[in-house]
Amino acid sequence: MPTLGGWAPLADGAPVTVDRDAARDAARQELLNPAYHRHDPSLLQRVMNWLGDQLDHALSQVGSAAGHSGVTALVLFLVAAAAIAAALRWRLGAPRRAAHSAALFTTTGPRTADQHRATAAAHAAAGAWGEAVREQMRALVRALEERTLLDPRPGRTADEAAAEAGRALPRHAEALTAAARSFDAIAYGDRTPDQAAYQGLVELDQALQAEKPQVSAV
Repeated sequence: MPTLGGWAPLADGAPVTVDRDAARDAARQELLNPAYHRHDPSLLQRVMNWLGDQLDHALSQVGSAAGHSGVTALVLFLVAAAAIAAALRWRLGAPRRAAHSAALFTTTGPRTADQHRATAAAHAAAGAWGEAVREQMRALVRALEERTLLDPRPGRTADEAAAEAGRALPRHAEALTAAARSFDAIAYGDRTPDQAAYQGLVELDQALQAEKPQVSAV
C-alpha cells in the first residue's frame, strides 16, 4: 500500500506507522528502477564533467592570480594545460600515427637501376644522406624489376616491394623488410638519415644482385 511520510492510512482513516528501515528499503528499491535513470549521464560523461569543472576552476585561478604573481599564474596555467591534455588523452586515447609507406618512384620517366645508383652515390658524396637513401632504395627495387623478380608497377611502396621480393628471395626477406621500414622512417622524417642507412642499402643491393631467386618446384 502506498505510504506518505512514513505512515499509511487504514480503510477507516486511522494512520499506521510504517517501520523506518522497511520504508527506506522500499524507497531504495523503487529508485533502482531503470526507468528513473534512462537520461542519467554515463560514467564517462560524469568524469568529463568533473574534469571540466576542475579546468574551469584552474583557469579562474589563473585570472585571479595574474594580478598578484606572474609565477603563480604561469604555474596554474601549466597545470590547467596538463589537465586538458590528460583529459583529451584519456577520452580519445594516445595519439596514433597512421601507418604510412612511401611511394618509391615519384618522378615521371623510368630510370635504370644504374642511374639510380649513380644519383645515390652523388648524394652520398655530398653528404645528402636522405636523398642518397631514397635513390639507393629505388636502385635496389628497379634492379629487381629489371631481373623480372618484380613486375614494374607505378605507385609501388617500399613495403610492397619488400614483401613481393621477399617471396622470390626468402633468404633476404627480413633484410628487405628492415630496409623498407628504414626508407619509410627517413621519408617521413621519423629517423635522421645517415651514412650507415645508405651503406646498408648498398650492401643489400649488392647481395640481392648475387642471389639467385628461389624457383618453386612444379
